[in-house]
Amino acid sequence: MAKKNKAIVIGVKLKGQEDDFDYLMEELKGLATACNIEVVGELSQNLAHINNSQYLGSGKIRELGELVGYTAAQVVIANDELSPSQIRVLEDRLGVRVIDRTMLILDIFARRAKTREAKLQVEVARLQYMLPRLVGQRQYDRQGGGAGLVNRGAGETNLELSRRRIEDKIAALQKELESLVSQREIQRRRRKKSGIPIVSLVGYTNAGKSTLMNTMLETFNQSLEKEVFEKDMLFATLETSVRKINLFDNRSFLLTDTVGFINRLPHHLVKAFRSTLEEVAEADLIIHVVDYSDDEYQKLLDVTNKTLKEIGVKNIPIIYVFNKGDLTDTVIPHLVEDRVYLSAKERTGIDELLQLVSKYLFKDYIQCEMLIPYDQGEVVSYFFENANVSATSYEAEGTKLILECKESDYERYRDYVVDDRVKNRVGM
Repeated sequence: MAKKNKAIVIGVKLKGQEDDFDYLMEELKGLATACNIEVVGELSQNLAHINNSQYLGSGKIRELGELVGYTAAQVVIANDELSPSQIRVLEDRLGVRVIDRTMLILDIFARRAKTREAKLQVEVARLQYMLPRLVGQRQYDRQGGGAGLVNRGAGETNLELSRRRIEDKIAALQKELESLVSQREIQRRRRKKSGIPIVSLVGYTNAGKSTLMNTMLETFNQSLEKEVFEKDMLFATLETSVRKINLFDNRSFLLTDTVGFINRLPHHLVKAFRSTLEEVAEADLIIHVVDYSDDEYQKLLDVTNKTLKEIGVKNIPIIYVFNKGDLTDTVIPHLVEDRVYLSAKERTGIDELLQLVSKYLFKDYIQCEMLIPYDQGEVVSYFFENANVSATSYEAEGTKLILECKESDYERYRDYVVDDRVKNRVGM
């Protein structure tokens, strides 16, 4: 295992933002850990506003320098996005590498990206972040625009790239990305055309979305090969996963899981991952997963809702899943209107969640009775595969089915309906 870099995290506590500050600093430490960095110290300063030229006050920088020397830290990580001049001044005064929250998140994304599309998205975001920071950088080799610690696939060093070359590279990457996005849109249209409802998992990073997806797959006897990667870490997965959930009553839906959200998610990343995040905007239903064991869960919920608005999600019903209930005093499973309290890890509350999902997705399903001529056996087969058939009998005129089916299928095969008066909407 590679030796961990030691770091000191620093932050400015502004007046009026005291409530969020401590949580954001703890989250910054978590981001550092996700980047294989050992946090050996912390320093903060109360200010009316951030120092434009050097981030912290001069006295606090001297104190920070002493802490750097005492801990032998190799890097200082700021809780805010720093300007090139702030980075330059701090590095001159401290003699160590200085990065900010945005650089750290970009580096984590570079580490986690596996598919070509995710790698392109991260690289575009990194270059866009780096572009305005070319002027005035110190004249020593600085790998990539991220934390400079691993930043896999970062490519050429900053100082080897002129503004024009960076812009050209961004344009070339975006062109390739557009091709992949086009393929994704075709796949999305096909899914829509299939008529199978789409459910999207969203939530703050490490809320347990991937665990919930795997639990649902396992519950309905899906192949374990279809399980998605899960781990107790920030941004464990970046790629959008799509899995078909086949319920026991022949109903099914597509479940999608994409990148988790986080406070102050760099706008470059939101922009770069917009095509991926748009999967959510196309959903028929959203499952918002919340880490209920986190004391600040309401803040995490608010951040996710704010990000959903930023990517254009509106008029889509949302179910709230308060996950990790086994780590709280709450009795689980517990269902209150559109909220489910459960534990994906302990596989408790999945039935209650699916009941709620079915209520939203299949409200347009229709209960009816059909008599299908014997020479239309393919229609009978279709309903056994695509509807919930509760009873079958064989009459002189054909096969009689009592079933629940999609409204579109009801209209398509209306000629076989025995009696319109038998028709009932499911869940009404």
